[in-house]
Amino acid sequence: MEKLHHIAVVVENITEAINWYSDNFKITVNYSDDSWASLQFENITLALVKPGQHPPHIAVEKSNAESFGTLKKHRDGTASTYISDPWGNIVEILNIDSKTVSK
Repeated sequence: MEKLHHIAVVVENITEAINWYSDNFKITVNYSDDSWASLQFENITLALVKPGQHPPHIAVEKSNAESFGTLKKHRDGTASTYISDPWGNIVEILNIDSKTVSK
């Protein structure tokens, strides 16, 4: 069975979004800066991203991520590639061996 690593949603203001999620849910802020944040729920990480930096997406951990395309290193140490499902939803294929920001 595959494992979801995170879900990314687009927000206009990272600080405001962190405050909203913190006020409404019991979470831990793994990381934040002006351009993105990583919020830890018990069972999954929620990434907050700015418009134009990353599309809204789900990220799936795969040991063969490179078979889906060229992996790009990210500033958090992960490596992944993006694909689209037949309905236009973006799926990030995350290399299971790359360092992650959650836990």
